[in-house]
Amino acid sequence: MNFVFVPVVTDEGTRPSGGSSQSVIFYAFLTFFEKPTATSKRENLNIKSSGHGEMPCRERGLLMEDNIIIALKNISKKFDDEVVLDDISLNIKDKEFITFLGPSGCGKTTTLRIIAGFLEADSGQVIFEGKDINSLPPHKRQVNTIFQRYQLFPHLNVYENVAFGLRNKKMKEKDISRKVEEMLSLVNLKGFQRRDVSSLSGGQQQRVAIARALAVEPRVLLLDEPLAALDLKLRKDMQVELKNIQKRLGITFIFVTHDQQEALSMSDTVVVMNEGKIQQIGSPIDIYNEPKNAFVADFIGESNILDGVMLDDFKAKFSGAVFQCLDKGFAVNEEVDIVIRPEDVDVVPVEKGMISGVITSNTFKGVHFEMIVDIQNFKWMIQTTDYYPVGTEIGIEIEPDAIHVMKKSKYSGLYGDYSSFSDEIEHLSDVSLEEE
Repeated sequence: MNFVFVPVVTDEGTRPSGGSSQSVIFYAFLTFFEKPTATSKRENLNIKSSGHGEMPCRERGLLMEDNIIIALKNISKKFDDEVVLDDISLNIKDKEFITFLGPSGCGKTTTLRIIAGFLEADSGQVIFEGKDINSLPPHKRQVNTIFQRYQLFPHLNVYENVAFGLRNKKMKEKDISRKVEEMLSLVNLKGFQRRDVSSLSGGQQQRVAIARALAVEPRVLLLDEPLAALDLKLRKDMQVELKNIQKRLGITFIFVTHDQQEALSMSDTVVVMNEGKIQQIGSPIDIYNEPKNAFVADFIGESNILDGVMLDDFKAKFSGAVFQCLDKGFAVNEEVDIVIRPEDVDVVPVEKGMISGVITSNTFKGVHFEMIVDIQNFKWMIQTTDYYPVGTEIGIEIEPDAIHVMKKSKYSGLYGDYSSFSDEIEHLSDVSLEEE
């Protein structure tokens, strides 16, 4: 069994590598394993475990046949009296790019740390390829973690940082050299081998951290908001690079972020979390187009969320008018939430509109104008490529496929009215705060 030291930087009084000499670095043992071979088809399947330890052969066979590498079963966690995770269950597929998405304090980072073994769940099971690993320490789990802080060895150059884990695996020098060259090429740092890590930009340091984590070929890579410290353009570039790296290597990436755009652009599967619970699991397109409640609709992009009534299948009433929609299966006259995305609204002359309203603000966003429109004392957001002055009355037309109907939930009435919306408030609400 081979061990490698990985630096963990304390939260207080520290900076990324190359920063304050007062940074305190602790070292944790991690163990690394061989890269997995390809397995069979990818399907979701709920597997029930039988107590602790290894799962029965029949269930373990199903787990591998259906390509589930990690299964979380009824995981709960409290910090003092605060419930951080509340009975969550989730299957994670081999070779999948899955993202835990939610606001600060929702439980996403806690879930990641439980998978890594840095935290122990109060109840429930973490199952890796059919085996309960609750009691397995972090250094024996077939995962590696990349943190928001780069946590590079400041006294080692780029080559030695990437080679560190390989040396602890007692690899031959020629094999180490080949692997380091391969990893640096993978993260577009070819030629940086002898550079001091303190001389690198934030994006370059993050690439070194990625190369070091991948060099030892973990089965699963855990990424805890690794792009949060980068500027916007560099973040977008790194999003593309991370997704390409994941595809090339064919391993599982579990990514944590509060950034909706990151989640939608990178993921095969998005897990939306809030208040310690999983709110919805699905593909980025499903999550965006078919949100299950008002929280998801509001958190994923912009949404107008209105009170409505289902008069019958394919017929909804809201904003004082009756609209054709594509939803069915609700009770007659059932109260519902109606979701309409700002980009799905067509602006027409008042006399041709299904409903009408008055523009109260209009902001140029580069590719479109973002208008706030008062419709029966409810503020809508509407995005259009045409300019209309503030105070203009406009007509609104909405196609049936632009209307999404949801059942009422605990989040109903809390989101979707843009009465208090401003760019400043939106910016302040997007501050990244680390979870405890």
